[in-house]
Parts: sequence; C-alpha cells; structure tokens
Amino acid sequence: MRMEMNEVRARLADSSLSLADTLLSTDPDSATGRLYVVKLLESLPGVGKVQARRVMSDIGIAEKYRVAELGTDHRAALLKVFG
Repeated sequence: MRMEMNEVRARLADSSLSLADTLLSTDPDSATGRLYVVKLLESLPGVGKVQARRVMSDIGIAEKYRVAELGTDHRAALLKVFG
C-alpha cells in the first residue's frame, strides 16, 4: 500500500496525474483514498509544506484528513486553489 501511495505522489510530482483525478478517488481502501491530504498537496509541483498547510487551514481541512474523508465542498475548494 505504501508503495502505491508513493507512486501516486510521484505521478503528481511529474504531472502525469492531475489533482482533479486524484481527488475523484473516493474509495477509502485505495492507495489514493488513504493518502493524507497534506502529503498529496506537498507532492504538487511548486507547493511546499507551508503553502499546503496554510491552504488547508484556510479551507478548514484538518492535517490528519485523508483524501477519502474529504467532502465535496473541500474537494471543490482545493481544485479552485490548485486547479
């Protein structure tokens, strides 16, 4: 599972996987669904730890949230910020 999560993060980093596709994964048992949102955002090109946490705080997403736990409003807000 950890290797699959690392693969998702690597694909986000090299832009072969989009944030929108990643956020559409709602299966809590998949590697993407189990990935912490903060780690997902940090994997995006040009997004660091501070920016990821600041955006999550502004939107109201706790640091311990996983992708599968996000609601539709949180997903839409993340897509609005990071496109």
